[in-house]
Amino acid sequence: MNLDPAHAKELQSLSVVMRFIMRIALLAVLSAFAGGNFGYVMLLVSVLICAIYGLAKGERPFGDVLTYWDEAAVYGALFCLTSIVQSAGAA
Repeated sequence: MNLDPAHAKELQSLSVVMRFIMRIALLAVLSAFAGGNFGYVMLLVSVLICAIYGLAKGERPFGDVLTYWDEAAVYGALFCLTSIVQSAGAA
């Protein structure tokens, strides 16, 4: 099957989006059962894992297709948002 480069890029980005959705669903389920700060910590671990994979694969951050770097940035944003919500709830 021969795909032109535009469609290959779309499929790669779709793969990253699906991978992100599956990880978030898994984190949500695990956090619901584990409770506490488990989800918060797992978001940080997800940032680190995606950054390590991005380095290992030699991907360019924020290129024309979605990569592990983009995924790490979204997990980082969710980590910061969760931190803000937790600190506001504690006050």
